[in-house]
Amino acid sequence: MRITGGDLRSRRLIAPRSTATRPTQDRVREALFSILTSRGVFESTPPRALDLYAGTGALGLEALSRGAAHCVFVEKARDALRALDENIRSLGVADRTTVLRVAVDRPLFDAPRLAAAGPFDLVFLDPPYAALAETQALLPALAARLAPDALVVLEHASSDAAGEVPGLSLEDTRIYGDTALSLFAVSAQT
Repeated sequence: MRITGGDLRSRRLIAPRSTATRPTQDRVREALFSILTSRGVFESTPPRALDLYAGTGALGLEALSRGAAHCVFVEKARDALRALDENIRSLGVADRTTVLRVAVDRPLFDAPRLAAAGPFDLVFLDPPYAALAETQALLPALAARLAPDALVVLEHASSDAAGEVPGLSLEDTRIYGDTALSLFAVSAQT
């Protein structure tokens, strides 16, 4: 696993040995960041990113490599946190990161540390595929922490639909084998 583009291109990332973490494949990340770049996400003001269910941090670290100003990583699994901490250290981006060692749940979105770090311009959600329904239920609470032109990227099994989310509008879904990436934007009425 490696960073696919930006200032840290080709730098290696480590992953925990356990099967509890499912890092986004390099080719899927590269495709995602091509989409984000074509949408101008990194062109003007550097985005503030939020990586929920961060695991190894590959998505948020890729965003930092491509010009994000800061990334908040949220992860609770110890093995994943060890890999995330090592990846942040080895890439030398600790000054542009915050790691919250908590579960992704409703109270998280009211937490002062998360509120102080936002509003977020770019959010990555890569939950365990079996937890998609619980994650979808959290998305309305997340909408309150987003900048007006924010994008939310939800990674899920290609056999599952991304669904509708109050406060967000589904703009695109791309399928890469068993993986789907659904991009949401803040709805105009939000």
